Amino acid sequence: MIFVTVGTHEQQFNRLIEKVDALAGAGVISEPVIMQTGFSDYVPKHCEWKKLIPYDEMIQNVKNARIVITHGGPASFIMPLRFGKTPVVVPRMLEFGEHVNNHQVEFVQAVSERMNQIIPVCDIKELEYKVLHYDEICKTMNQGTAGNNAEFNRRLEQIVSEMF
Repeated sequence: MIFVTVGTHEQQFNRLIEKVDALAGAGVISEPVIMQTGFSDYVPKHCEWKKLIPYDEMIQNVKNARIVITHGGPASFIMPLRFGKTPVVVPRMLEFGEHVNNHQVEFVQAVSERMNQIIPVCDIKELEYKVLHYDEICKTMNQGTAGNNAEFNRRLEQIVSEMF
């Protein structure tokens, strides 16, 4: 199962929801997909979805998922890491009306480069490749701190401090 979450930010993230739905509709994604669509106004045709999901259900979806695809909010991509999952992270972008600026792009790139524990997708056209080759990509990633919350948090705080 693939779980997609766009968080609770009040702007739409249609770009991600539409892309995953199209991949499922075309048969590129053949496993079930559950989406938390937030304030997106696109209605998925090929995936199970809810606008908002209670926290306990969110955790269960993350635990059950083979792949978690999320927006670039730290809380959303840290959750799968807590459960030993390598998240595919698609940052929200200003140019698509998904956020007020491009801080998610900068943050996702910094975390990816420095920690190598998330799979960034800044160009939505790359999502298909990243999903199809997910297991292979994960084998090349740093797994050293995925189960060590204290070390991960220390390194994440360092990145945030350096950025600001």
